[in-house]
Amino acid sequence: MRRSRKVKILATLGPASSDEAMIRKLFDAGADVFRINMSHTDHDSMRTLVGRIRSVEEAVGRPIGILADLQGPKLRVGKFANGKEELTVGQTFTLDDNADLGTSARVHLPHPEILKSVQEGHRLLIDDGKLELRAVKTDGKSIVCTVVAGNKISDKKGVSLPDTDLPVGALTEKDRKDLDAVLETGVDWVALSFIQRPEDLAEARKIAQGRALLLSKIEKPQAVARLAEIIELSDALMVARGDLGVEMPIESVPGIQKQITRAARRAGKPVVVATQMLESMITAPVPTRAEVSDVATAVFEGADAIMLSAESAAGQYPVESVATMNRIAERVEKDPTYPGIINAQRSQPEATGADAISLAAREIAETLKLSAIITYTASGTTGLRAARERPQVPIIALSPILATARRLSMLWGTHCVVSPDAVDLDDMVDRACNVAFNEGFAAGGDRVIITAGVPLRTPGSTNMLRIAYVGPEGKGSR
Repeated sequence: MRRSRKVKILATLGPASSDEAMIRKLFDAGADVFRINMSHTDHDSMRTLVGRIRSVEEAVGRPIGILADLQGPKLRVGKFANGKEELTVGQTFTLDDNADLGTSARVHLPHPEILKSVQEGHRLLIDDGKLELRAVKTDGKSIVCTVVAGNKISDKKGVSLPDTDLPVGALTEKDRKDLDAVLETGVDWVALSFIQRPEDLAEARKIAQGRALLLSKIEKPQAVARLAEIIELSDALMVARGDLGVEMPIESVPGIQKQITRAARRAGKPVVVATQMLESMITAPVPTRAEVSDVATAVFEGADAIMLSAESAAGQYPVESVATMNRIAERVEKDPTYPGIINAQRSQPEATGADAISLAAREIAETLKLSAIITYTASGTTGLRAARERPQVPIIALSPILATARRLSMLWGTHCVVSPDAVDLDDMVDRACNVAFNEGFAAGGDRVIITAGVPLRTPGSTNMLRIAYVGPEGKGSR
């Protein structure tokens, strides 16, 4: 089953979409990759979901990617004697290391790293920014604050620290256990939450050892400030707009989204735009006009994937949400302004043979109006380079490695097919043309362009272009 759009759809699984029949419906509606949120999923449930996704994959005959999203450090206040308290703007309120139940004057903060790191003048945002505090005095054991905005606080509410660089890694003990568990099941991508610095990826990469690719969620101002370094060490990025909108001025999020998307495109790294894309469809069968425009903006920006969270995980209309997102993406990509916008944002190729080949393949395919660009890729690098060019024609990525095809299923414009390695150049052309014919990308008499590395089966050696005619039965005509 081929898609008639280039951007990919990432759908989160949850209570509304955990059985195999529903996962199949979501795939049929347009989902290309499924996300498992480890904040709400135990290991047994995660293994069950992975097994069901793989069963659907086998039934449809298409590689399907799986993204496991680690929770990351969750910072929360303690409990109150009354469960909640009413505060007033301008009053003093203290967060401290005292484990006693909280009052209207203070509450326990069970995170010594925060108590030691927050400095005078730093903001502390409670409950997704509904309460804003500003530190006026710190001593390593307590933070005396002034209430700046808001007036309610209750048990276990989350704490965000937009001004504070915490000296802790992105992996908690729960994350380490979750990471070991998801790697054992063979997931394709692992998302790391609350990345602050490039070093935060080091531990996860050491544990993963190449068994899964790492996606960095950009949701803190510290990560935005060091974006270039984080991109270099990441395999993909996510614009996690929910926490970005809490930790940074909400009006800055659209610009940051464009900044991250364009930086990832320049680097040739996949980028996902996420959070509240069709939020109203959690409870309504149709989205708002603003949400449609929001999804369209991400597609116009050339994002590799757009993501549904609660809409598909816990909403009343999971299939309709995916189908709606699919229709929006298809319509945007048919808009007459779309090619010009995508072309205007295209990056200059790097001075490498692989980039030069990918650039040449795109220019030849578009000049001659070929039916497809077909890449042979074992590691996935050639597919990444082809997608970086954002060609107007489809990309078919052929790989003998199922794991590679699954990972590339999140990549813009790339149709992934698992195919045995070619034995020689003639066999390579025949296989490529046959796939293009059978998958509906080319008819007899059409032409395709093929990129590969010679000698064959040599990773990273992309150095060949070949134009081939597709024969009447799908064979290559030389």
